[in-house]
Amino acid sequence: MRKARIGARRLDLIPPYLFAEIDRKVQEKKRAGIDVISLGIGDPDLPTPGRIVSVLQETAADPSNHRYASYFGLAELREAISGWYHERSGVELDAHTEILPTLGSKDGISHVPLALVDPGDVVLAPEPGYTVYVTGAIMAGAEPYLMPLTAENQWLPDLEAIPSDVAERARLMWLNYPNNPTAATADREFLERAVEFCRRHDIILCHDAPYSEIAFDGYRPLTLFEIPGAKEIGLEFHSLSKTYNMTGWRIGWVCGRADLVNLIGQLKTNIDSGIFQAVQWAAIEAMNGGEEETKAACTVYARRHRLVADTLNSLGWKIKPPRATFYVWAEVPKGYDSIGFASHVLDEVGVNITPGVGFGAHGEGYFRLSVTAPDARLEEAMSRMRKLRKLTL
Repeated sequence: MRKARIGARRLDLIPPYLFAEIDRKVQEKKRAGIDVISLGIGDPDLPTPGRIVSVLQETAADPSNHRYASYFGLAELREAISGWYHERSGVELDAHTEILPTLGSKDGISHVPLALVDPGDVVLAPEPGYTVYVTGAIMAGAEPYLMPLTAENQWLPDLEAIPSDVAERARLMWLNYPNNPTAATADREFLERAVEFCRRHDIILCHDAPYSEIAFDGYRPLTLFEIPGAKEIGLEFHSLSKTYNMTGWRIGWVCGRADLVNLIGQLKTNIDSGIFQAVQWAAIEAMNGGEEETKAACTVYARRHRLVADTLNSLGWKIKPPRATFYVWAEVPKGYDSIGFASHVLDEVGVNITPGVGFGAHGEGYFRLSVTAPDARLEEAMSRMRKLRKLTL
């Protein structure tokens, strides 16, 4: 008699989601009465701008927004995204065929392999990196091929190290700059090489860019489609989560080559529904202005980055505040692996940081810290970090 299975075999290949596990451990500490300061997740503590909240409140009260929304988003939202892109980077996007709103960028990222990849195809994914690049590929029956990111290569993948037979089987390549978790940035020359590599091997280049507006000291990250020819082979994913402090609102988009966007839309119509229209109207309000609000938020993050860098450097690290994102990526002290050091910090001083191995095996030896905690809490966390027993870097 055949044994009954509870879950699908593909789930055996997917580890528990990192941040869910971190949250479970933090909650255990809190239940034990420990005051935990969490610097583990990139969730902005700054509030969503009031003008956006006001539009949500107004439109949520309108019964016309209570019904099923279009699978493809309001035309007005797609026009707002197109206008934002043009104003931001001079890139022209057709609002009707080259933009698809999503329930946050994670929605689009996880669905892309199901729409574009067949079982047995290769998906090129950076490591350390956002785990959904790999788990999305596994769910689609694809074979993830990891592109190591190293300090020696400025946390950029070595494209020429990808074996030719792997490149020929590859269907998708994921890039993410400004980068999570390393906070690295990519210059024009690298992006041009990536576009050329994908064109040469007939690979769809997927650029995950939720941190494109979280940048400091005059640095302006490139959008993928500022690179000539990128739209012919690529997709870009954005989110309002980081730019406008809207992580809980779940709204973003995928844009790029029209036939690829259409295929993702075809998949989504069969597995989910449209975004609540009141949220869409609020997103339109967000994108029709607000650059000064984002700049003000970046000023806060930059100040916090300096505090963290000063604290860690006083303990023996040698780090510089990053040019973008709200993350600090640093080596763990000698004698620890990344999980061991994160556990040590949590147990010793009640500060939660993320072990680098949670972003893949190539993240071992590092930890990630987010500056998305209120100023007073971040200052308290740094005060606690200074009390750690002597560390050897």
